[in-house]
Amino acid sequence: MTTARAIDPQAFKSALREQWDKSAAGWNAHTPQIRAWLATATEAMLDLAGVRSGSRVLDVAAGSGDQTLDIARRVGTEGHVLATDLSPAILELARENAARAGYGNVGTKVADGESLPVEPASFDAAVCRLGLMFFPDPLQGLREMHRATRPGGKACSVVFSRPDRNPCVTILMSTALKHAGLAPRDPFQPGGLLSLGKPGLADQLFRAAGFGDVATTTLDAPFRLPSARHYLDFVRSSASPIQQILGRLDPAAADAAWAEMAQRLDEFSTSTGWVGPNELLLTVGSR
Repeated sequence: MTTARAIDPQAFKSALREQWDKSAAGWNAHTPQIRAWLATATEAMLDLAGVRSGSRVLDVAAGSGDQTLDIARRVGTEGHVLATDLSPAILELARENAARAGYGNVGTKVADGESLPVEPASFDAAVCRLGLMFFPDPLQGLREMHRATRPGGKACSVVFSRPDRNPCVTILMSTALKHAGLAPRDPFQPGGLLSLGKPGLADQLFRAAGFGDVATTTLDAPFRLPSARHYLDFVRSSASPIQQILGRLDPAAADAAWAEMAQRLDEFSTSTGWVGPNELLLTVGSR
């Protein structure tokens, strides 16, 4: 039996900010792997959002800014991208990465995605790659993206789809909960990795936020790495719910959980490396 937890939004955001501040450097160090994994999804997201030369783009929950650099490249010197994130530490890395790459058209602002400090109708497009599912109130986040986008502009989000299409995520979560002595959770509860994966939910939220011409595209995004251990190294570098669950255990108990995850994830090993199945949903709406 799965259980749903009541979320205290402010406590949840505070914990998430702390986790991402701690994980920022590790996540940034995995940028090459993340970039390879999400390259197709990122290009599709920017295409759907209509990001082009000269566009002003809002990048919500930007993290260390891998996709921010893709946006900056697309919009060119006549355009602009504002990267926002709840975590000051990871956003500072986004700023540094943009400066190192020579992009003078990138701005950063620490911000809660459910309360964006931007002027109404000030962007041609808004995007959010693998961030919206962590919002305690994703509808409010989409309302803010709608408010920030000019009439005729578009917003696009990328989130994980349903549990059976993302077995690596479900293996991680079920194993972590078991070792922590916790009951299975409703995978669609707010704030979780798969919280927006229920068929039709993202479309419903986009429409409720005021967007029109809403459509969702399903995209396979396998994560290709040398081994399951490399995948777990990546997970341990992020502020995922897995880290939050196992962080409560003593080191030996946590190590046992990670060992079982590695054993279960090894089923995705192939003769040429490890290929973890993932399915993403790209939802777009027009202002």
